[in-house]
Amino acid sequence: MRKKVTVVGAGNVGATAAHWIAAKELADVVLIDVIEGVPQGKALDLAQAMPIEKRDVSLIGTNDYADTANSDIVVITAGIARKPGMSRDDLLNTNFKIMSDVAEKALAASPNAIFIIVSNPLDAMAQTAFKKLGIARERVIGMAGVLDSARFRTFIAQELECSVENVTAFVLGGHGDTMVPLSRYSTMAGIPITELIEPAKLKALEERTANGGAEIVKHLKTGSAYYAPSAAAVEMVEAILKDKKKVLPCAAYLQGEYGIDGLYVGVPCKLGAKGLEKIIEIKLTEDEQAALNKSAAAVKELCTVISVA
Repeated sequence: MRKKVTVVGAGNVGATAAHWIAAKELADVVLIDVIEGVPQGKALDLAQAMPIEKRDVSLIGTNDYADTANSDIVVITAGIARKPGMSRDDLLNTNFKIMSDVAEKALAASPNAIFIIVSNPLDAMAQTAFKKLGIARERVIGMAGVLDSARFRTFIAQELECSVENVTAFVLGGHGDTMVPLSRYSTMAGIPITELIEPAKLKALEERTANGGAEIVKHLKTGSAYYAPSAAAVEMVEAILKDKKKVLPCAAYLQGEYGIDGLYVGVPCKLGAKGLEKIIEIKLTEDEQAALNKSAAAVKELCTVISVA
């Protein structure tokens, strides 16, 4: 029996996530949205691409959570998107209400599902889902670090004129301007990039990574990134469905790890069939720990505003 993944929100991120899942033949997909016709039309369009792509996957679009029943994974992308001049934090109150509503409905239909949160502001929305759902932290994971690390890897590969496959990168902390790109732990073919890129240039790449989403919003003017965010979420879906035990940077609910307690923050996570299977703790310098603490404080501030801290 094929696995089943529900994607909540049929906007650009959600529909593109459904596309990646189907293209990789990972699972049957249910695309759900409050707007009538949009998930149905996009799912039907995608379904008609499957004979061309030679993929056997069922895709349905719906407005009814009954159709999402018994999903293995629920990916939540629902919420309003950023507009130029708008920070992720500006989205806070509107998306808090949306997240509270959709998470509870999705859990009622799929009580054993693992939840991957993509809506912004990411860390606060993951915290919202975790508090509203009342399930184990292993089953509620935020997508942030996979995307931020991919952006960092892209810029490093461009700078070094090498294959992106040669580049590994780690970004910790909240999914926002206070994120912590860790150049010391980033490599090209195993060689630390700190030995290959001069410090001033490296700092510029770190800053560009932290502002990666805003750079795309500025270009698009009427929307925000969706190809890379959806691909990042699907890398997490694949790691869980295939029980890969893959270590990816994700937003996880920390309970003392890295000296942080009771908060969703981006850290290295091992993902497998049970969801979050292990948080990997790495040694940080004083400056790196201070930057991570600052990032966590920014997340806590948002969570306090919506009373989920």
